[in-house]
Amino acid sequence: MNYPQRIAQELNVKKSQVTAVIDLLDHGNTIPFISRYRKEATGSLDEEQIRQIDGWINKLRVLDERRQTILKSIEEQGQLTPELAKQINAADSLTILEDLYQPYKPKRATRASKARELGLQPLADIILAQPVTQKTAEAFASDFLNADVPTVAHALIGARDIVAETISDNADVRQRVREKALKFGELRVSKIEKAEDTKQVYHLYYD
Repeated sequence: MNYPQRIAQELNVKKSQVTAVIDLLDHGNTIPFISRYRKEATGSLDEEQIRQIDGWINKLRVLDERRQTILKSIEEQGQLTPELAKQINAADSLTILEDLYQPYKPKRATRASKARELGLQPLADIILAQPVTQKTAEAFASDFLNADVPTVAHALIGARDIVAETISDNADVRQRVREKALKFGELRVSKIEKAEDTKQVYHLYYD
């Protein structure tokens, strides 16, 4: 990533100014020192502008470091496709990066992972595909019965666990849920009946 170019666009300053500030910061100079004594190099950027550049360069470097870690992890799993690599390289926030990584992130044992071990992934794939058919869900599930999956109910429960995890790991779904939560979510506060607040410190927040 061309850090100076990106930051210059975000802050509406010259690329050369950003380059100078990054170089000075990387050589251990403090923000107050740069703003007071290196005006010629920075084009007279003020302390706040330099602080913003410092914040941006740290943010972008952390982002790229995480990006490389994620790319390496998925590649080692043998699941890195050109399209996924393109999405990861285009991600401009840690949130988006983590959403893309979610399906490939090593997980602790879950109900879905246990269901996969029981061979129920193909049944989950059928549910996700939502085929137009006269065949019932129970009829599909009956093909997956064995000693570890004794009933149709067991098969469907396991498959649904896989479906739920698959949907919750989808980057687009996670982003839409996040947007809706921020748009429509409400925070309500109330005092617990038996909670003691003898000095009435939190009286204003009871309701």
